[in-house]
Amino acid sequence: MPRRRFLLSALGGLAGCAWAAPGGSLPPLPAPPAGPYRLGAGDQLIIRIYEQPQLSGAFAVDDSGVVDLPLLGLVPAAGRSADGLADAIARDLQRKNLILAPSVAVEISTYRPFYILGEVNTPGQYPYRPGMTVLTAISIAGGFTYRAEQAYVGVTRDSGGAPAPYRAPLYALAQPGDVINVFERRF
Repeated sequence: MPRRRFLLSALGGLAGCAWAAPGGSLPPLPAPPAGPYRLGAGDQLIIRIYEQPQLSGAFAVDDSGVVDLPLLGLVPAAGRSADGLADAIARDLQRKNLILAPSVAVEISTYRPFYILGEVNTPGQYPYRPGMTVLTAISIAGGFTYRAEQAYVGVTRDSGGAPAPYRAPLYALAQPGDVINVFERRF
């Protein structure tokens, strides 16, 4: 009988170890910020300046978070909403006396990708789709492998500062630029 109690207490102690549940010690994923989508490096944009086709077209937010526009040069885009960027472009055009009353529209044509790694059949980079959950992202990557932890995943997300790792349930909303890590089950 004492041997049985020893084995049960040893197994109970193992269940509490951090290595027994990979990613179990990560903080929970915070809710996405309220408000409109914020632009970031890798987003592809269509910028229309009405009655100015030579200034309109497809542009990308580069790695430093700016968009390089004709006549204006580098315009900061990272952290702004599409409407906020449109307002900034209109102000710059007016301030530089290039157009008296500019009308600008910014549309996101392609969101920056998300990345998925770990215990999925096809890890890699994939295009983001609005409203996508973590489970949808896993499905896009070919689903779980037989070794996958299927209760939660790790998500590394940049929430305005430095990227930080979090634990997320499968129904959590994914965001562009997320790195999703599907952990390997221990038992």
